[in-house]
Amino acid sequence: MSEETRRRALAIARRWLGTPYRHQGSTQGVGCDCLGLLRGIWRELHDSEPEEPGAYAITWSLRAGPDRLLAAAERHLVPIEPAEALEGDVLLFRWRTGAPATHCALVDGGGRIIHAYQGSAVVSTALPRSWRARIAGAFRFPE
Repeated sequence: MSEETRRRALAIARRWLGTPYRHQGSTQGVGCDCLGLLRGIWRELHDSEPEEPGAYAITWSLRAGPDRLLAAAERHLVPIEPAEALEGDVLLFRWRTGAPATHCALVDGGGRIIHAYQGSAVVSTALPRSWRARIAGAFRFPE
């Protein structure tokens, strides 16, 4: 992914800041969850979505099962090593060893990430060491 694509992805994500959290939403200013934020960024970069995500329960992060988020990222994004992640790149998180990845965020500047935070909104927050240990994958948007 070019530096220009990463810059555009980050600028788009920053425009979503303050969008209320809404499970399965993907509309800037109206509501989104973490996947909806990435879907909105993708739509602005590529004018369409790569696939329909299908329904998922709000409690999906509490379950074991197929790693649907990671598999979709591998189908549509460009995998990179987490240590190589730069501003505008995507991070996926798994909260328990062996559990599927269930959260995603965009790398912001200054050791921060932009993500939809349940019960709040799209925010830019610090990426603490405890979250770094839970990174399940890192990706770049394709050209």
